[in-house]
Amino acid sequence: MTPTSIILRVGGTNCDKETVVALKSVGFKTLLVHINQLLKKEVKLQEFDLLVIPGGFSFGDYISAGKVFAVEIYYKLRKELEKFVLDKNKYILGICNGFQVLVKLGLLPKISFVQQVTLTENDSGRFECRWVYLKVNKNNPSVLSKLPDIIELPIAHAEGKFVAKEKVLQEIVENNCIIFQYCDKNGVVSSNYPLNPNGSMLNIAGITDTSGRIIGLMPHPERFIIKNQYPVYENVKNPYGKQFFELIKKKIQKIY
Repeated sequence: MTPTSIILRVGGTNCDKETVVALKSVGFKTLLVHINQLLKKEVKLQEFDLLVIPGGFSFGDYISAGKVFAVEIYYKLRKELEKFVLDKNKYILGICNGFQVLVKLGLLPKISFVQQVTLTENDSGRFECRWVYLKVNKNNPSVLSKLPDIIELPIAHAEGKFVAKEKVLQEIVENNCIIFQYCDKNGVVSSNYPLNPNGSMLNIAGITDTSGRIIGLMPHPERFIIKNQYPVYENVKNPYGKQFFELIKKKIQKIY
């Protein structure tokens, strides 16, 4: 059975088409929709296996990155989303701005619909756009733990600093919810800039919920699905972004 994915966009979303290409490249049947299409019941969320909130600057990132989009979903689509989330065969992915939406919606690090953590302004005070090394947590419950120990992906954000209260941070660690941490090329986790490009606590670049079905990350896997997207493309054998989406696809296929 071909897995299906729905990519949700609003005004300001600008990584949606790249994400469509990435998902289709690994075999997803993918539909790109505006939030109004869900509100008008033209498209039903429950018909899809994977919901993706892509990168960009939703609603201009007014107030704080992803906040307005999160509020829109909370007050207008909460019932549909709750049904989707509670289905153990469904998956949610938030990339960059999508990650910001998921944390402000209260779906990460645990499903509560109450915000528990945040992603705020980079310590550098500027937009950070570069390739980064990421250490993969092999004990994370998601299928992404099967990625190589160290991967590279590009980032592009102004509000990527992961912040949480100590108690919440401790729970994230104890439950192995961290999936990616910024590191050096040898996998050493360092808080030094620019290895940690935004000042994230514990160098967190991505987390999942305790089931591994809800995934949020700041780096952009959709921007590394062909080797020519990498600066030294001659050295690339299997782009990490493509591996990322392939693993999610295979996990969903096993459900059937």
